[in-house]
Amino acid sequence: MTIQQYLIEKGVQKGDRIVGYLSNTPETIAIFLAANSLGAIWSCCSPDFGVDSIIDRFQQIEPKVLFAYNGYHYGGKYFDKSQVVSDLSTKLTSLQDIVIIGESKWNEIIAQPSKSELTFTPVEFSHPIWVLYSSGTTGKPKAITHSTGGNLIEHLKALVIHQNVSAGERFFWYTTTGWMMWNYALSSLLCGATLCIYDGSPGYPNMNVLWDFARQNQINHFGGGAAFYISCMKSSLLQLEKGLGDEFKGLKFKTIGSTGSPLPPEAFKWIYEKVSKDVQLISLSGGTDVCSAFISGSPYLPVYEGEMQCFTLGSAIEAWNDEGKPVENEVGELIITQPMPSMPIFFWNDADNQRYRSSYFVKYPKVWCHGDWIKVTENKGVIIFGRSDATLNRDGVRIGTAEIYNAVESLPFIKDSVVVCVEKSDGSSSMPLFVVLNEGESLDDEKISAIKKILRTQYSPRHVPDAIYEVSDIPYTISGKKMEMPIKKILMGTPLEKAVSLDTMRNPTSIQWFVDYSVKND
Repeated sequence: MTIQQYLIEKGVQKGDRIVGYLSNTPETIAIFLAANSLGAIWSCCSPDFGVDSIIDRFQQIEPKVLFAYNGYHYGGKYFDKSQVVSDLSTKLTSLQDIVIIGESKWNEIIAQPSKSELTFTPVEFSHPIWVLYSSGTTGKPKAITHSTGGNLIEHLKALVIHQNVSAGERFFWYTTTGWMMWNYALSSLLCGATLCIYDGSPGYPNMNVLWDFARQNQINHFGGGAAFYISCMKSSLLQLEKGLGDEFKGLKFKTIGSTGSPLPPEAFKWIYEKVSKDVQLISLSGGTDVCSAFISGSPYLPVYEGEMQCFTLGSAIEAWNDEGKPVENEVGELIITQPMPSMPIFFWNDADNQRYRSSYFVKYPKVWCHGDWIKVTENKGVIIFGRSDATLNRDGVRIGTAEIYNAVESLPFIKDSVVVCVEKSDGSSSMPLFVVLNEGESLDDEKISAIKKILRTQYSPRHVPDAIYEVSDIPYTISGKKMEMPIKKILMGTPLEKAVSLDTMRNPTSIQWFVDYSVKND
């Protein structure tokens, strides 16, 4: 029996929702393709999601069938998720069946001989292909619904033209099933490429594991988050200090892709000096909202340190100032002035598109405001300065958080950092910086001086924080975004339960330090 045949026997039809609580495995890809072949609508959460966050997502779309793993391995440990699956089976009342990968029902499905040929259900261009979700850090996640035609066109354009992916090549992007890059990477199959997948920690047993994977599998296109490259850069520098540093020998990349957050200039330099001098480095940006990239690369353009190469073809993007005027070589809001094919067709259960409109079209009516600060450079490249809702305001001057992170995290003793601007009731504000130090390091006057010096010399005195604190961990969403706004809200007195949903966090215990700090300094 095929997975498609099983779904047909369960009465799955065009428009039904099939959901997964699944790891990044071949089985997951096969299940998606089976659902997609019938015109069913796919949605997936990775197994590091908590039960409440999954229910908040899946309940909105009333799925018919759930596929799940009862557990997963990560960082050398096994995480039992059987209770989560059990809770989902009782709380998702629309479910008509559940299949646990590796258990009896699944084994029967794949073991039985197929009784019929595969069939494919034609769908309209605007028919939903999948439902993705916003982070839901402070409220119910938005169920962002994308069209089949829109995503296929956008992904083909982004991969074939901008990333130069050709038939027969091997494509890899480190991702989980809960990040839109899983959907994006899946479309490498459209290009005739072989999709290489890795399920596990990118840092276990060491930071070389993905590079070794790439070498062993002769990967042509390698992708990951900016934070991964920064960690590798620091690890590589330590290796060189020990007389090592051969981890990049034998790699023959055509492209290296980076996304998730801005890639700092020093990481550009490191990749070209240490990883590959001939590679096309593609720092790209887009997001869950469009399930694609609207800033990417081009094999025909030069790569400038710290800059994304170009806007993608057909993406009408400008940087706008406060007066709503397009600007160049000046920081402004990222605006999309004309529709893109992969913009959401709607948010699921969003009456009269109210949440949709309020998400993108409030600041500039009828024009999509994405929420990022960007600058179009004299090279016609693009630099992203961070989320506009997390902008630092210093005496009326806007500062992007990415500038702070680029400087601070280049210091060898800094592992991670987060900065916020906290407005006070008297009209004043403060800008504290929170840093995680590498193992064995502690924050002292010398390190504080070094942090202030690099910010002052690389940028300006306004970039120097009012206070610097050492923390053990920085709060992140499950998809790997620094949680600047929830931290800011907590420091301004918002109760934890109203500032953030812990189920949306990769490391929920990390937020408690900020709660305790807020109470202590109230």
